[in-house]
Amino acid sequence: MASRLRHAFRHYSTILSPNSSTPLTSKEKTRSALRLLKSETNPETILEICRAASLTPESHLDRLALSRAASKLTAAKHFDALRQFIDELLQTRSDLRNERFVSHAIVLYGQANMINQALGTFKFMRENLNIVPTVKSLNALILASLIAKNHKEVTRIYLEFPKIYSIQPNVDTYNLVIKSFAESGSTSSVFSILDEMDKNSVKPNATTINNSIGGFYNEKKFEEVGKLLNLMEERYKLYPGLSTYNVRIQSLCKLKRSSEAKALFQGMITRGRKPNSVSYSHLINGFCREGDLEEAKRLFADMKKRGFRVDGECYFTMVYFLCESGEFESALEIAKECIGKGWVPNFTTMKKLVNGLVGVSKVDDAKEIIKEIKEKFAENSDQWSEIEEGLPQE
Repeated sequence: MASRLRHAFRHYSTILSPNSSTPLTSKEKTRSALRLLKSETNPETILEICRAASLTPESHLDRLALSRAASKLTAAKHFDALRQFIDELLQTRSDLRNERFVSHAIVLYGQANMINQALGTFKFMRENLNIVPTVKSLNALILASLIAKNHKEVTRIYLEFPKIYSIQPNVDTYNLVIKSFAESGSTSSVFSILDEMDKNSVKPNATTINNSIGGFYNEKKFEEVGKLLNLMEERYKLYPGLSTYNVRIQSLCKLKRSSEAKALFQGMITRGRKPNSVSYSHLINGFCREGDLEEAKRLFADMKKRGFRVDGECYFTMVYFLCESGEFESALEIAKECIGKGWVPNFTTMKKLVNGLVGVSKVDDAKEIIKEIKEKFAENSDQWSEIEEGLPQE
């Protein structure tokens, strides 16, 4: 046994750190696992990496690694490998025989759209591990069904399981159910959920408002938005915060009503509520999609002027839509700024930018941007070399 353990240690440490002769710390193991899982596709190797890292849901990094492994196995349709891995953990790791890990395993099954396995794991916890389910595992089961977009199952679990297992739903339970209604076009049931919350003395929170409002906007029930906001203020003394404004701004932009979203944004500022980078990003995305690039550029400039952090996605959006509209010089300026921060738009967008620059006789600029990309981002360097070779030569 001791010999086998020594062999296992050498094997596992090798897969996580092939060039290291010293044992890794727990955090180092997880970081190495995350790095390896990013590009690994072989299901057996994925499981081997996870075993080597001894992952546990107690750590946020470990939960990320477990989720990444589940996503990789799901994308490759290796469902048996995921089931094998979770079963193995429950059978061999006594430290994981608790509701916290079981709840995480249930959510992993949701990621894989394996709802029967999620339900089976919930029952296994109760019947084989002698763990009395609480609202934590109930919410995990509802979340798993929500992730799998099985809204019918969300409703069934919500209606049946609290009675069967004597579990009192909490605000997170109701928020998940409301989110399911919002995603499935059933927001007419939202107010009945609020009545149920009142009956059980569970007070709504910002997430309750945001999930409900998002659903109302998706169904273009604008009057219901006002009705809900009034109800929240009058009955619960809950007033819209920044997150609620951002949900409303994003929802209006998705409906191609960006001008209304901007009016709401300005009204928010007038009322003394400061926006954030998310507020700006939603508006920029909205105006770009509606073809109003001048307004998008004004907002982008204002965002930077006021000192808000511009994230990579916002840069990518601007570069993409500027290229689509033929504004290659403006796109180049933003792309350079983006690359300088360590981000690069996807290959298709940058190729369009390069070709666009060549088309407006900016060949030197096209070559310069290719050089920057190749120096800072090794990925796709061969493809960029091919494109570079095809550019007009002086």
